[in-house]
Amino acid sequence: MDQVASPPLLAYEIGLREAGYHTIVGLDEVGRGALAGPIVAAAVVLPPDVSNLSGLWNDVCDSKTLTPRKREQLARHIEEHACHVAVASLDAPVIDRIGIGPANRRVMELALEQIEVECRPDFLLLDAITIESEHPQIGIIDGDARSLSIAAASIVAKVHRDTIMQELSIDWPHYCWDRNKGYGVAQHLAAIRSVGPCVHHRKSFRPVSECRAVSRA
Repeated sequence: MDQVASPPLLAYEIGLREAGYHTIVGLDEVGRGALAGPIVAAAVVLPPDVSNLSGLWNDVCDSKTLTPRKREQLARHIEEHACHVAVASLDAPVIDRIGIGPANRRVMELALEQIEVECRPDFLLLDAITIESEHPQIGIIDGDARSLSIAAASIVAKVHRDTIMQELSIDWPHYCWDRNKGYGVAQHLAAIRSVGPCVHHRKSFRPVSECRAVSRA
């Protein structure tokens, strides 16, 4: 019988398993560069036998390279079949208060804290940065393109945040967040200049703070 091919991006996970680590948590965040809405992080622990993952796991990759429909399909698969999945978010006022860098780390720490309620992590894999944690960890440059655990977390976080922005767009339709997800595209910037920022905008971000229109907050 032919051996089932392992999905790509598993070098870190397999190496860590061979080194004796078993509960490996992948963490990633989305929304750091947006002008509105929360920053969202996800934490994912893959199934135990990572070398034999197949099916939709083979499609898991950097969330930015996937269509929205494919991301949603994969997010459902990850949430159903991963050992543990957690999601955390920090809204715009918190980002303004503590800064985007600290918020980036804090939101991943919050996702990890949820995972720690369910299991004892052995090792953390993160995209580019490290966080305050007692667990050994690696911040991998382009981690969502090099680690299946991080890629899975990026997909879950992206789908969760997109859903939030679509829901917020119902009450704030002039910003078109259902399409731009709060990022600084021309359409969004024009709306900020026209009607001003709202409570969900990050007023510490220059494109928002320089807006001359009256704030709707």
